[in-house]
Amino acid sequence: MVRLVQPRLAIWEGVDAWRAELAHVDLWESGLRATGTQLGVDPEPYRLDYRLDAGDGFMTGRLEVDVKLAHDERRLVLVRDGEGWIEGALDCDLGFSPLTNAMPVHRTGLLHRPGAEDFLMAWVSVPDLVVHASAQRYEHVRPGVVRYVDRGRFEGFTAEVGFDADGLVLDYPGLARRVRP
Repeated sequence: MVRLVQPRLAIWEGVDAWRAELAHVDLWESGLRATGTQLGVDPEPYRLDYRLDAGDGFMTGRLEVDVKLAHDERRLVLVRDGEGWIEGALDCDLGFSPLTNAMPVHRTGLLHRPGAEDFLMAWVSVPDLVVHASAQRYEHVRPGVVRYVDRGRFEGFTAEVGFDADGLVLDYPGLARRVRP
């Protein structure tokens, strides 16, 4: 039997631009599922709604995203190993969302053990919903803190990301911080 660790409601605010995200997260020992809404104004005002299924070993199985702009609506459905997916990627990385950083960190145990891991992500830019290959590295700094290193699209960007006891982002310097635990 799979034990639900905690159904969570997490709210983040952007620190680099005006942005807010609210996510309902079902988290258990071997995966997570989430629905969320992100509001932002950069590069133009948008509302983004998503549904994420990473229930199989914290690997993305499916990501559905709907974006509403002033004069446009967009939809993206990504299924691992399906059309539009990045070959070799195990995870999606939704632009501006701290939630998707939880998956590789949970899967590798880097919150609690020394080491570093390299990943290829299916990075979804927001609000245009274009999928890009994104080489990323996660390095254990100390319990509860993992350094994110971009090794591709935004090469040179690093951040020491703080996580709570359940492995959800508390503080992502330069991107977002949680305003409600």
